Amino acid sequence: MPAVAEVAVIGGTGFYSFIEDPTEHVVDTPYGAPSAPIAVGTVAGRQVAFLPRHGQHHDFPPHLINYRANLWALSSLGVRQVLAPCAVGGLRDTVAPGDVVVPDQLVDRTLTRTGSFVESGAVHLPFADPYCPGVSTAIADADPSITRGGTMVVIEGPRFSTRAESQHYAAQGWDLINMTGAPEAALAREMRLCYAAIALVTDMDAGAESGAGVGQEEVFALFKANLERLTGLLTRAIDTLPDPTGCSCATWADGIDLTYDIPGPGQDRA
Repeated sequence: MPAVAEVAVIGGTGFYSFIEDPTEHVVDTPYGAPSAPIAVGTVAGRQVAFLPRHGQHHDFPPHLINYRANLWALSSLGVRQVLAPCAVGGLRDTVAPGDVVVPDQLVDRTLTRTGSFVESGAVHLPFADPYCPGVSTAIADADPSITRGGTMVVIEGPRFSTRAESQHYAAQGWDLINMTGAPEAALAREMRLCYAAIALVTDMDAGAESGAGVGQEEVFALFKANLERLTGLLTRAIDTLPDPTGCSCATWADGIDLTYDIPGPGQDRA
């Protein structure tokens, strides 16, 4: 079967639609249903799949998103490259509300999520560099105001951090804090997909400045105010994405007997 789409966008908080006049695909997976039917349409002359991470009406909180179903469903449609916008808090003065950052490192501090497709056998994912350099470069080059590099720590949620927790994360030198970046990035790599995050700083986290801690309303409001900007930079990035053939995001599993299924056109199956 030919690929339905080779590029995907996973929309974050407040980002529930991206493609005009899409064709919807309802995908069944071995891991249950993804967050929503996957919308497919044309962006920058390419067939692009869009999946709202939290569902079409923010149905799923971050700790209850079916990350495995989401990534498996995208792979089954032929997706090879994933752009993943997300709302983040700032931890240090390296960032400010309104900044867009393409992080290059990830710290996973989630607690209860299933973080792998591996359920048997010896398959150990190399993950020293969690984001695809080719996709990250295309995003960073799409807008001169984008910051390239930085570390994003992912917490369990759905609550925000205490002030002490926030100060601890900042003291480690980490720049951004988020609730959905893990295990999404690792699962994408296990699916042999090229994946990069696009982090919109919506607030400074509780320990980063004095006063009241972060609240939900300000996060949603700032993300909504930047939707047009995000849509524009995503479109420009999609237009300049490199050919993923030969990227280490896909070739890491060459010669390894995977113990899970990778669906999709041209993919090896376990």
